[in-house]
Amino acid sequence: MSNRALLAALALLCAVLFAASVLTGPADAGIRDSLVALFHDDGGPLTLVMREIRLPRAVLGLMAGASLGLAGAAIQGFLRNPLAEPGLIGVSASAALGAVLAIHTGLAATAVLALPLSGLAGALVAVALILGIAGGAGQGGLEHGRGGSFGLILAGVAVSAFAGALTSLVLNLSPNPFAASEIVFWLMGSLADRSWAEVWTALPVMAAGWALLVFAARDLDALTLGEEAASSLGVNLSRLRLTIVLGVAAAVGATTAVAGAIGFVGLVVPHLLRSAVGGLPSRLLPASALGGAALVLAADIAVRLILPERDLKLGVMMALVGTPVFLHLIHRIRRGA
Repeated sequence: MSNRALLAALALLCAVLFAASVLTGPADAGIRDSLVALFHDDGGPLTLVMREIRLPRAVLGLMAGASLGLAGAAIQGFLRNPLAEPGLIGVSASAALGAVLAIHTGLAATAVLALPLSGLAGALVAVALILGIAGGAGQGGLEHGRGGSFGLILAGVAVSAFAGALTSLVLNLSPNPFAASEIVFWLMGSLADRSWAEVWTALPVMAAGWALLVFAARDLDALTLGEEAASSLGVNLSRLRLTIVLGVAAAVGATTAVAGAIGFVGLVVPHLLRSAVGGLPSRLLPASALGGAALVLAADIAVRLILPERDLKLGVMMALVGTPVFLHLIHRIRRGA
């Protein structure tokens, strides 16, 4: 299958799953009535459900999946490691910490946008820390060997571990079990009960991340030849690292801020599509964005169909799907070695 045919097939799959997501829910209404309510405002409750609950949920699923898939392909291309995933640089954990603090302090209950904005603030702090640590660790090393990449990984692991420890501390100090329960459920990741406010808050930040990662696609292609070869071709590796970190942080941080922690998408989707596009990052990036969107939409439909009365979390579903694929990936790499 050619690259254009693959992208067209993935785009069609996303369109079908998007429509299915909009039409899936607990409201007892047929497809025809749901479509009429969606496109014709009669002021009834079904119109409210379709336009203010299901539609923003589907749009956010599309955006979150595209962000995670694109970020996963970019970080794997930069580190040249198929086991890398967006959470490696610590932005997800820091964004989650910011949102958890908003829940713990009660800010999330006072304003609609307090939760996502706190998550974005946490992601911004993580970027500053990572660039500060990795910049120092990679001085003189980014252009010679893998010093810059190694410094980035170490900085990400340190920031992620510290953010995770602070999140555990907040849980430990929660004033009552209800607050702790709310934090735990939010950390599991979900698209339920999201509104247009979350969509419009996250979209500009995600779009900035998408633009940065797409802009870096050609340099990532050159990087597949090695850092010395990429430098000889005119690639500024320091600028490329900055672009990747900012792009991944914007896309993943905004996703975590509005949807909680959704893992494995950035790891699984690029792995599944890499052989189909020939391994070139410039081809893998758009394919992974569409594949990630399709996977998140499909998983979100599944959580509504499997246990509709128990509110199965999207992050839990992704972990159940992603873990076997991750283990299969490790097995393939070991067998190839």
